[in-house]
Amino acid sequence: MSTTAFFNHLDLASQPAGTTKPWSKVDGGGTSFEHERVSRAVRDLRGEAAAEFNTDVAGFGLVRWPTAEEAFADDAAVRGPYYDEIEAVLRRSCDALASNNAGAGAGTGNRVSEVVIFDHTIRRRVPDAPRGPVQQVHVDQTAAAAAARVRRHLPAARAEHLLRRRFQLINVWRPIAHPAADHPLAVIDWRSTAPADFVPVDLLYPKRPDSVMDDDDDRGKEKLPEKMDPYSTEGYEVRGETMGVLANENHRFYYVKDMAPDEVLLLKCYDSWGEGEPDGKQGLAVRTPHTAFEDPATPADAKPRESIEVRALVFYEK
Repeated sequence: MSTTAFFNHLDLASQPAGTTKPWSKVDGGGTSFEHERVSRAVRDLRGEAAAEFNTDVAGFGLVRWPTAEEAFADDAAVRGPYYDEIEAVLRRSCDALASNNAGAGAGTGNRVSEVVIFDHTIRRRVPDAPRGPVQQVHVDQTAAAAAARVRRHLPAARAEHLLRRRFQLINVWRPIAHPAADHPLAVIDWRSTAPADFVPVDLLYPKRPDSVMDDDDDRGKEKLPEKMDPYSTEGYEVRGETMGVLANENHRFYYVKDMAPDEVLLLKCYDSWGEGEPDGKQGLAVRTPHTAFEDPATPADAKPRESIEVRALVFYEK
């Protein structure tokens, strides 16, 4: 089963003359570029062979993993018991790939040694929600940004030790309360991408008076510019780097129709063993482009999408 939808891609040709690198404001206040809007077929992952889609092979994988959490309204409960659930699903899924004999880099016996969950985002598609679904094809981290995350969240000596091993940055995405029929999440099979599709984009944050760089939650603490100009970077600073994705007719899009709250989608944002990296293995997925999208087949009375995305660093024994 499949649907057809429009997707927003980075359009480099739209940037103002003299712009050396694309940038985007984290609060949605503007970008240095416009989007190229293209129509693509989107296949339902449920109709595909599950073994062909995992984080090593395609860059993503669907896992049934029920949770004891329901409302996701208590931050302490999310950061405590729910984070424990996410660590468990990551360990099981990643260790299973290391133990089997299918897929690039698999069967090596290189098991997970440590999981560091560093933040989460809850998105609710309602007018007063602080964060809604992102409708732009992207990858959350570049290779440099992923390494910076390791150094940010771990003691210096420990970080440098772990950076010499295989490490990944994986997002774990789950619908909240009801199936995600409205604005579902689409992913692109890494095998259908080319290195030239990915463009580093500076992520700009409103400057904070205290400049606390190790505080993971910036919401409500920024000092917003008095005059909001979407084409100006005044009052903002670079505090991250993401990947924009250029349109490519070879891209193969997938989604999970009516994805349920007892399911999670694992999205790989970076893998130090990914093909093309200094320690890369041929055929091993390095990253997964993804985006929310409007499915024209969504019923008019579908409940607005609610979801939680947890971001984690996954380290291996070697």
